[in-house]
Amino acid sequence: MAERQSNAPLRAPAGAPTSGVIHVRTRLAGDFTVIANALLQRRGSAVTVGVAGYIPDGAPVRIDALCEHFTEGEILISRALRELEADGYLERRRERGPSGRLRTRTFFHDVPPVPSGDDPEPSPPREPAPEPDHEPAPAPAMETGAAQPEPAADPAAHPAPDPRAAVILASLRIVDRRLILSRREADQLAPAVTQRLDHGVGPEDITTHLTTRLPEPLRARPARILAYRLRELPPPLPDRPTAPAALPWQTCDGGCERAFRAAEPGRCRDCPPAAGLATAC
Repeated sequence: MAERQSNAPLRAPAGAPTSGVIHVRTRLAGDFTVIANALLQRRGSAVTVGVAGYIPDGAPVRIDALCEHFTEGEILISRALRELEADGYLERRRERGPSGRLRTRTFFHDVPPVPSGDDPEPSPPREPAPEPDHEPAPAPAMETGAAQPEPAADPAAHPAPDPRAAVILASLRIVDRRLILSRREADQLAPAVTQRLDHGVGPEDITTHLTTRLPEPLRARPARILAYRLRELPPPLPDRPTAPAALPWQTCDGGCERAFRAAEPGRCRDCPPAAGLATAC
């Protein structure tokens, strides 16, 4: 008699989760990427994790090149690059090449490097201070669990950017899609734009000056090029002298009913002057 076969699925191996996704692992010998769990399970945008997992060695980390691979637009891609750079995964360094020219090199860290200032060496013990001659007054007792009042932030130290300048800088990417600025870069350029507006330069003139005849390709960050162009922005042309206002129309009082221009009512030059009145010019 043949052995009976069961169509029931095999049981999950020991140690597998009883609910949720069960991963079927395959040992890969090539064409795979190692990603740290801290990055793979990063909370936030999935586009950021996808961009981080896609970037291979030697690939150009440009927004237009990444947009050709992903279906997301340049806004989401640029935001993902800024988040990776803020978290320490993406690093840009200015290095001098063999020919002596400066170039920007991009590094991607599997694990963000720890800043040297975050783990300082323990400081040596301080010498005991000399005791005062008189006994200091006791410190006032504070209620347990009461929160210490934090010093109020000085709004003058970090003034809000001018809304007019923010709109001009944000609209530059509409004219040239390469001119994408981060919030920090826009805040740094806003005072220069506000200064030009206060000096009488119109928003259209500023936009035209910043976007006309840009180099192809851009070999520097857009913020640096815009900062240089703002310094080189010429002052506005002086206002043309306004023409004097025309004299009002008057109707001749001599009976001809002719219209002429004069400061006050009277008679035209063709009518004889009335007694005691001068002829209008």
